[in-house]
Amino acid sequence: MDQQETRVYIVDDDQELCASLAWLLDSVNITSEYYFSVQSFLDEYRRDIPACLVLDVRMPEVGGFQLQEALLADESPIPIIFVSAHGDIKMSVRALQRGALTFIEKPYDPQHMLDVIQDALRVARQRFGERRNRTELQGRIDTLTVREKEILALVLDGLPSKNIAKELGISVKTVDVHRTRIKEKTGAESIAVLVRDILQAGIAVT
Repeated sequence: MDQQETRVYIVDDDQELCASLAWLLDSVNITSEYYFSVQSFLDEYRRDIPACLVLDVRMPEVGGFQLQEALLADESPIPIIFVSAHGDIKMSVRALQRGALTFIEKPYDPQHMLDVIQDALRVARQRFGERRNRTELQGRIDTLTVREKEILALVLDGLPSKNIAKELGISVKTVDVHRTRIKEKTGAESIAVLVRDILQAGIAVT
């Protein structure tokens, strides 16, 4: 993915700051959108492209921490850069513990902010790719029959075909036939590669 396929969201009730940061990003060909409230951002936020979020802590009605919690509940992979004119150690620790990439005090140095955003976009592309791969893998696993999922789950537990056959009361040959079908349906290079991908993605086979 190139830079044009990413986006920076700016959520801050300081309109002048939003416009200034958007101009700065545009000067280096980074696409951005800015919003003066959490709700206006949520109404427009696109989950289908890699993006990062520059988020003010204190805003009227709904603040930055509340938006962070909402995004976490939605399992959004978007990296968050918190900004605040009234930051303190306790506030920054809270943000970082909940997964924010960094916490920057206003007024911030423009070049430093650009560097941080570039790093955040790299993280966004990585997370987006991982999430897309996980979704695609889950979709292929969902095509398996109940019996095939049973066998795959036992393979994930480290059981060889002989032990799986004994566990399910079927022949070793039948187990191997199912393993072949699992490999074909999921498009895996091998069962070992499939197991690796499932474990790395943290997918539960049920």
